[in-house]
Amino acid sequence: MILASDTVKGATIDPREAAHFGTMAKDWWDPKGSSAPLHKLNPPRLRYIREQVDAHWGGDGATFTPLAGKTALDVGCGAGLLCEPLARLGAAVTGIDAAPENIAVAEIHAAQSGLAIDYRAGGVEGLVGQFDLVTSLEVIEHVSDPAGYVRGLARVLADGGLLILSTPNRTPLSRLAMITLAEGTGTIPKGTHDWNKFLTPEELTALLKDAGLRVTDTRGLSFSPATGFTLSDSTSLDYFLTALKA
Repeated sequence: MILASDTVKGATIDPREAAHFGTMAKDWWDPKGSSAPLHKLNPPRLRYIREQVDAHWGGDGATFTPLAGKTALDVGCGAGLLCEPLARLGAAVTGIDAAPENIAVAEIHAAQSGLAIDYRAGGVEGLVGQFDLVTSLEVIEHVSDPAGYVRGLARVLADGGLLILSTPNRTPLSRLAMITLAEGTGTIPKGTHDWNKFLTPEELTALLKDAGLRVTDTRGLSFSPATGFTLSDSTSLDYFLTALKA
């Protein structure tokens, strides 16, 4: 789900990260493959996005298509694990990822699912247009310039729109869970994360503020063997941030 390198001046993407995630493309939709953790993450992700969408646009939580009439952009979309649910929620969805392998798999899967999603290989720096909803989940910890990346996200966010990010926190717990255990046991491919590139909520909030955005919600994402991934008050492992234009 990583946004990879492109030739646009000022690109924020690390080519090594792109290559790493590109090798995972063929297994992206396999719930037991290398992207299995992403499949397990999707239910709490969608719950959080739905809560924020309903709160922002006055939804009642009952309609099946709360994003009808809205445009959505998923940045670092991988093979479309989030894009497809957003399309089913009614949005006109664009997904961008600079690993062409991921985009190829995403296009095939969307066609098989009967979904019209505009997939593009590239980075946010080269994207033209603005979107009502911009999502970028578990991506910013992989980019080469987090501040520039956030500015890129802010640029494509429409006035009155909603930006939702998620990323691991830089804590001893995240190092233990994501690197020592998850990568050490092969649950996720070795080399997926660099703990030193993780951002704390305070650091990411400051980057969003510098880009002209205002954080309106912070929510933790926790994991336990009994319940799996769940939304939580604790941000010590991973967290979501929602922001609006200030």
